[in-house]
Amino acid sequence: MQTLDWIDWVVLSVTLLTIVGYGTWKTRGSKSAQDYIKGGNTTKWWTIGLSVMATQASAITFLSTTGQAFSDGMGFVQFYFGLPIAMVIICLVFIPLYHRLKVYTAYEFLENRFDLKTRSLTAILFLIQRGLAAGITIFAPAIILSVVLGWNIITLNIIIGVLVIIYTVSGGTKAVTVTQKQQMFVIFAGMLAALFIILNLIPKEVSFTEALDIAGSTGRMEVLDFSFDLENRYTVWTGLIGGTFLMLAYFGTDQSQVQRYLSGKSMKEMQMGLIFNGLLKVPMQFFILLVGVMVFVFYQFNPAPLNFIDASTEKVLASEYSLQYQELQHKQNALFNRKKELSIELSNNENDKLRQDLFHLDSIEKTHRLESKYLIKRAIDTAYANKYDKLETELNGFTINSKNYIDKKTELTSWYNEAAKDTQTNDRDYMFITFILKYLPKGLIGLLLAVILSAAMSSTASEINALATITSIDLYGRNLKEEKDDQHMVKATKVFTLIWGTVAIIIACFANLAENLIQLVNIIGSIFYGNVLGIFLLAFFFKFVKANAVFFAAIITQVIVIIGWWFDWMPYLWLNLFGCALVILIAFILQKMNFKSSKKYLKVKHS
Repeated sequence: MQTLDWIDWVVLSVTLLTIVGYGTWKTRGSKSAQDYIKGGNTTKWWTIGLSVMATQASAITFLSTTGQAFSDGMGFVQFYFGLPIAMVIICLVFIPLYHRLKVYTAYEFLENRFDLKTRSLTAILFLIQRGLAAGITIFAPAIILSVVLGWNIITLNIIIGVLVIIYTVSGGTKAVTVTQKQQMFVIFAGMLAALFIILNLIPKEVSFTEALDIAGSTGRMEVLDFSFDLENRYTVWTGLIGGTFLMLAYFGTDQSQVQRYLSGKSMKEMQMGLIFNGLLKVPMQFFILLVGVMVFVFYQFNPAPLNFIDASTEKVLASEYSLQYQELQHKQNALFNRKKELSIELSNNENDKLRQDLFHLDSIEKTHRLESKYLIKRAIDTAYANKYDKLETELNGFTINSKNYIDKKTELTSWYNEAAKDTQTNDRDYMFITFILKYLPKGLIGLLLAVILSAAMSSTASEINALATITSIDLYGRNLKEEKDDQHMVKATKVFTLIWGTVAIIIACFANLAENLIQLVNIIGSIFYGNVLGIFLLAFFFKFVKANAVFFAAIITQVIVIIGWWFDWMPYLWLNLFGCALVILIAFILQKMNFKSSKKYLKVKHS
C-alpha cells in the first residue's frame, strides 16, 4: 500500500474541489426545464465536443485501456474505428430529427412515431443498462485506489458519488457540460505529463523510435488485424461494423450522450460538436494505448511484479503455495535480466533474430503471469476449503435449518467473497495506477489521481443527469394526469438526480471486478444498444411498421440477445449488429402477420 505526499494531497484536493465548486457556482439558479435539462441551448460546438468525449472517457478508459495495451498492445484501438462513421450518420439523420421536434429526450420521438408503451419500454432499457454502467464508472477507480492506497472502498464510492451529486443536482445539464471542460483539460494535461515522464524514465540510450521497435518485437504495435476470426474480439471488421452499430446506438440513442448535444445553440453547433468528437476520439484512444505500451517498454528495463496487486501476492506467499510462487518469482527475475539484455542489444542493433528472441521471452513471461494467477486462485480456494472442512466439523450435529448453521455458513461465504475481492487475479487494471504511485514524481502523482477521479466524475455526472432526465420526462412527466409547470419538473428532475446518484453509489458498493473493466462497460452496452438502435432505425426508415410489431419485437429480441451473450454465441461487439438486425427482422415478420390477419378479418367481415 502506498501513502501520498502532502503535495499530492494538495494537488488532488484543489483540482477536484475547484471543478465541483466552479460547476456549482457557474450554473446556480437554473429555474426552467429548458435551462436545467437542455442547458438553455447555449452550448458552443467545441464545448459539445469536449463534453461528449468526457462522457465516454471514464476512469475505466485510463485504468483499463493502459492495462489492455500493456498486456495485449495497440489492437484495442480498432474498437473505435466505427466512431467517425457513426458521427457522420448521426449528424445527417438523428440530429435534424431531434432538432426539428425540439425534444428533451431521444425517446420522445418514439412516442410520436409509435406509441407510449414503445417509448416507455425503450426508456426502461436505457435506465437498466445505464444505471448499471453508472455504478461501474464509480466502482472502477474506487476499487483500484482502495487496493493500492489502502483506502476504504465504500468511502471512496461515496466520496466520488457525493461530489458528482452536488454539482449535478445544483446545475443540471449545464453544470455537467461546464465541469467537463475543466475535467478534459486536467485529463489531457495529466496524460501528456505521464507520457513525457515515462519516456524520460526509459534509458537515455533508447530513443522513442527504438522503444517502439522493442514494443513492436512483442507484437504490441500491431494496430490492424484484417482477419475474420470470430474468436478475436478486436479486428478492423469488428471495429468498422460492430463498432459502428455500437457507436450509432451510444451517441444516437443513449440519453447520456444525446443530452450533451441537445444543449447546443443550433443544429450546426450540435453537428460540429459531434464531428469534432469523431476526429479527435480515435487519436485520443491511440495516445492512451501508447502510454500503456510505453509503460510496457519501461518494464523491459525495470523489474515488474508477477502480479500488480500487492494483496494477492501477500496472500499466496502466506499460503502453502508460497514455495511454488517464490520459484516462479526467481524464474521471472532471471527472465527479466535476459529481456533487459536483449532490449538493450535491439536498441543498438536492429536484428530479426533479436526480435524473435524477445518475442519468445515475452511469451514465456505471459505464461509466468498466468501461472501466478493460477497459484493465487489456488491459494484462496484452498484456504476456503480448509475453513469449510473446519466449519463442517464444528457444525456436526446441527440441523441444516438451525440458525447457528445458517449464520456460520453465511459468515464463511462473506469471508470468501471478501478474500476473493482482495486477491483479484486480474491485475491489468492495476498496472497503470501502480506505476504512477511507484515511479512518478511527487505532485504529478496527485495530478494523475485527479485525472482518474475527474474522468470518473465526468462520466458519472453525465449518466445520472441522463437517468434523471429520462425518469422525469419519459416516465414521471409523461404519465402525470395533469400537466405540471416548469418549476415542478425541475424539482422532480433534481430529486431523481439525487435518487439515481444514490443508486449508482449502491451499485458501486456491491459490484465485482470483471476480467477487464472497459470490456465490462462495453459488454453491458452491447447487450442493450443493438435492440434500441434497431427500434430507432425502424422509426426513421420503415414507416409501414407499426407500434405493436416494434414493441413485441423489442421484447423478443432482448431476451434472445441476453441468451446469446450468456452462451457466448459471438464476440460481444457483434451483439450490436445482431440485436439491431434481429429486432428489425422480427418487427417485419410480426407486422406482416398482423397485416395478413387484418386482411383475413376484413374479408370475413364483408362476406
